[in-house]
Amino acid sequence: MTKKDQIAIGHSVKRLDGVGKVTGESPYPGDIDLPGQLWMKIRFSDRAHACIRAIDTTEAAAMPGVVRVFTAADVPVNEYGLVWKDQPVLCGPGSDKPGADIVRCYMDMVGLVVAETEAQAAAAAARIHIDYEDLPAVFDMDAAMQDGAPQIHPQCEQNIMAHYRIRLGDMDAGWAQADVVVEGEFDTGYQEHAYLQPEAGLGYIDELDRVTVIVAGQWVHEDQDLIAHALALPPEQVRVVYPAIGGAFGGREDMSVQIVLALAAHVLRRPVKIVWSREESIQYHHKRHPVRIHAKWGATSDGQIVACEATVTGDAGPYNYTSTKVMGNASLMATGPYVIPNCHIDTLAVATNNICTGAFRGFGAPQAAFAAEGMINRLADALGMDPISLRLKNSIREGSIISVGTPLPKGVSMPQVIEACARESFWQQTGDGDSWSRKAISQPANPSLRRGVGFGCGFKNVGFSFGFPEQSWATVELYGDAEIQEVVVRHAGAEVGQGTHTVMRQMTAEAVGVPLEKVRLIGHDTAETHTSGSASASRMTFMAGNAIVGAAERALAQWHAEERPAKATFQYRPPRTTMYDPTTGKSEPNFAYGYVAQGVEVEVDIDTGFVNVLRVICADDVGHAINPQLVQGQVEGAVVQALGYAVMENLISRDGKIRNPYLSTYLIPTVLDVPIEVKSVILEYPDPIGPFGARGMAEMPFIPLAPAIAAAVHDATGVWLDELPMIPERVVRKLRAHGIGGI
Repeated sequence: MTKKDQIAIGHSVKRLDGVGKVTGESPYPGDIDLPGQLWMKIRFSDRAHACIRAIDTTEAAAMPGVVRVFTAADVPVNEYGLVWKDQPVLCGPGSDKPGADIVRCYMDMVGLVVAETEAQAAAAAARIHIDYEDLPAVFDMDAAMQDGAPQIHPQCEQNIMAHYRIRLGDMDAGWAQADVVVEGEFDTGYQEHAYLQPEAGLGYIDELDRVTVIVAGQWVHEDQDLIAHALALPPEQVRVVYPAIGGAFGGREDMSVQIVLALAAHVLRRPVKIVWSREESIQYHHKRHPVRIHAKWGATSDGQIVACEATVTGDAGPYNYTSTKVMGNASLMATGPYVIPNCHIDTLAVATNNICTGAFRGFGAPQAAFAAEGMINRLADALGMDPISLRLKNSIREGSIISVGTPLPKGVSMPQVIEACARESFWQQTGDGDSWSRKAISQPANPSLRRGVGFGCGFKNVGFSFGFPEQSWATVELYGDAEIQEVVVRHAGAEVGQGTHTVMRQMTAEAVGVPLEKVRLIGHDTAETHTSGSASASRMTFMAGNAIVGAAERALAQWHAEERPAKATFQYRPPRTTMYDPTTGKSEPNFAYGYVAQGVEVEVDIDTGFVNVLRVICADDVGHAINPQLVQGQVEGAVVQALGYAVMENLISRDGKIRNPYLSTYLIPTVLDVPIEVKSVILEYPDPIGPFGARGMAEMPFIPLAPAIAAAVHDATGVWLDELPMIPERVVRKLRAHGIGGI
C-alpha cells in the first residue's frame, strides 16, 4: 500500500480528546465525585530512616468527622512494587511482612485518615502519634557503598541493587591504538515530572461488587494486579478505570494513591476520594535518577573511536521502583550510538535514604547521553575534527555490533538522521561530501552575550527490554449488514496526553479499511479490555498498532465468511529480548529502536551565567508518521521538557528531604522560556516490524538536548559544562574559573 492509498493514517486528524480537554468538559480524577463520598489524607513519614515502635491513632480517630484510621495492621498483604515487591503499603507495626515497621525515606506512608471532609481528614492525620527509633541514614551514593554503611535492605549487599558489567574486546589493545584519550566526570540531577494534575483518585464499590479505583496511571492492568495483591483479592474483583489524565512522563508508572484508595473503599464500602496538593506531589512521588558517570574514551588520529571505559552510578532511593531497569538502560546507552570495539562499563543502582527514583521520559538514556555525547564532543575538539564528521565515522549502522556483543535489529537509520539534522541546522557538507563544517553564525553586539551552536544525537529502545515480558492485546468488533457500519476497538493503552487514542482509531480504520468516523474506541478500563502494557518505553503506537492490525485481520476474515457481527481478539508478541550476561553483558536487549539528532543555538550571558536556548532543530526517525501533527507535538513537548532538565529544574534534596517542593521555587519552563524556534524534521525510514512501518518516538527528542546545549555553550565560551542543570550560578562558577566574564 502506498501512502496515497492510505485512508486514515499519515494525516493530521484532530485529537479524539481535544475538544473535551480544551473546553474543560473532560473529567480528570480530581473532578469526579460520588454521592456520600468520604475524603482521605495520608500521614507520611517524619524520618528518613527509622523503626516505628508504636502508632497511637486514638486522638486522630476521636476527631470530628473521622470515619476510620488505617495503619499497617489493616493491609492484608503489606507490599508492592513494579519490579520487586520491596515497599510496604503502610509502614509500621502489626504487619506480617518482615521489615514493614521501618521507614526508609520521607515518602513512606505510615497512616491513612478517612473523614467526612478533606479538612477533617488533614487535621486528624496530623494527630497520629508515631514513636520512632531513629536508624543511621545514608544520602550519598559513594558513602552507601562503603563497608560499614547503614544497610537499607538486607538483600542489597553494600546497598547495591544492581551491578551490570559490559566487557567487549580487549581494553589494553584499545588504549594502545588510541592517539587521543579524553576523560570526563558528569553529574545529572533529579527531575520532577510536574504533570498538570497531581495525584488524585476515587475508590468505590461498583454495581458488580468490584473494588473500583478511578485514577490517573500508565497501565490499568498493572494497577489492578498490584491492588489485588495487596488486598489479597482475585484480580477480577478489582477494577481500575482511567478518565482524562493530566500527563504522566513515567511519573504515574508506580503506585501513589491506587492501593490505599482501594483498601479504604473495600473496608468501608463507601466512596473515598483523595487529591494531593502540589507540595505533596513533589515530595512524595518518585523522580528522575541523579546519575554520576566517569568516562574515558580513546580514538585514533583519524577519528576512529577504539576504546571506552565508564562507571555509571545512579541513586535509586530506598526501593527499587524501576531503578534496576533504568540503570540497565543507562548502561546500554553509555557508549552512545557509536561502534566502539573495546568497552568496559560498570553500572550500579545504589540504595540510599533519599527520595525514590524511577521512570521518567528517556528512562536512563538522557543521563547516559549527557556523558556519551559530551565525550564525543570532547574528542572532536581534541582531534580538531568537526563533530558531525566524527559522529558519521563512528555511527552505528545496519548490522553494527554494539557494546553488548550483538547486532542491532534491522532498520538502523542513525547516519541518515545525523546528516538530516546537520543539514537542516548549522552544518554543511564540504569537499567530497564525507566532511562537514559549521556554518557561520552572527554574534550579538553586546560583548556580554556570546552565541554558539552544538550537536547531540542518540538512540533508544522501543518497547520493554532485557527479557521483560512484552505483549499487547486488542479486540476489534465489526457491526453491520451488507457493509461495515461500525467498528469497535478495545485497547487498554493509556492516553497520557500523547494522542495515542487518536492514533489507535486511525490505525484501526486503516487496518479495517473504513473511514475514521466509523471507529469507536473503548479503553482505560480493566473491565472492558485485555492488558496493553504500559504507556512507556515509546512503545504504545508500536505495540498497540501491531495488536490492532492482528485483531483486524482476524475480524475481517470472520466478516468475509459471513460471521456478523465479527469479533476477534489478538495478542501481539514481538521478538524476544534477553538480559545481560552477568559477566560480559552480552545480550539481545531490544527488538526495535528510535533514532534522533539535534542541533542547538544558544546565547550565553557571561556576566550572569544565563543560558538562553534560541533554536533547536530536531531530526527524528519515526518510521511512519501515523499522525504528523501529533509527532510534531511530541517533539516540541520533549524539547521544552528537556530544556527544563538541562538549564532550569534544580530540585534540592538535603538529608533525604525535598527543600523546594513548590513550582515557585522549583522552576519549570513557561511559554517565555520556549526557544524562538523548535524545528521538527520528521524522517520516515520504516521499521521492519512496526505497524505500517511506525516506530516509537515520544522519548527520543528529550535525549540529546542537554549535551547539545553543553556543546553550544563550549562553542560560545570555550568552557565545558559537566553538571545538570546548567543553572546560572554553576555556569558563572565555571566561567570565572576560566577567567571569563565578571562585572
